[in-house]
Amino acid sequence: MDVLVCIKQVPESNKVEVDPKTGALIRDGVDSKMNPFDLYALETAFRIREKLGGTVKVISMGPPQAKEVIYEAFSMGADAGALVSDRAFGGADVLATSYTLSQAIRKVGHFDLILCGKQTIDGDTAQVGSEISEYLGIPSFANVLGIDDVQKDNITVKIDLPNAIEVSKVTLPCLLCVEKDIYQPRLPSYIKKQATKDREVPMITLKDLPDSSPDRYGLHGSPTQVQRIFPPEVNNDREIFHGTSEELSKKLMNTLVERKFVGR
Repeated sequence: MDVLVCIKQVPESNKVEVDPKTGALIRDGVDSKMNPFDLYALETAFRIREKLGGTVKVISMGPPQAKEVIYEAFSMGADAGALVSDRAFGGADVLATSYTLSQAIRKVGHFDLILCGKQTIDGDTAQVGSEISEYLGIPSFANVLGIDDVQKDNITVKIDLPNAIEVSKVTLPCLLCVEKDIYQPRLPSYIKKQATKDREVPMITLKDLPDSSPDRYGLHGSPTQVQRIFPPEVNNDREIFHGTSEELSKKLMNTLVERKFVGR
């Protein structure tokens, strides 16, 4: 079975700069890591390969430095990977991102199963996986808690619904967005890291895609535009009260009233 896992490089810290013109995060030169939710998708792919054989490939969209997470996936056991990178893709919203990835997947080849993490920690929309499946015209499930059975032509999964756990069987090819802790992710292997450090990672640019119209990508292809984005404000102000329990309770009450958290 040929499995493709969508992975993403995300900022390692919430202290990132924002492009004042586009409202997009400036990712170049920022300390980054693999999106934690994608580790669970990778582990799911490895478990399926162990049962049925086949390959596990990864694909990532981002600046050239995003190759780092592809090599991290190699050190965990991925067989191959590709990076989708072009200035034309910058500033994409979830719709443009999904379309870009769907086009890149068509370019890379056919897969029996596509896996995504539940969401990314820098966007938290949890929409890209499902939108990719729509563009590819394949069924998908989100909030996948577990896999009960995998066959060559279908897969049975547990899905976390608001009021129940549903068990469903879906025909392959399909796309699954897996939940955290579906499996415990394995650690990277130093031996595999050394063995794969020179492995080629092809870069897919706009001109390589089946649809190379620039109007479908990046800011041009994004129907939603960010009006304002900013890192969370850090407030370390504090006030320490001293006194008896009765004095402390009065001081605390007076402070809450003065700041209008409560009324008299």
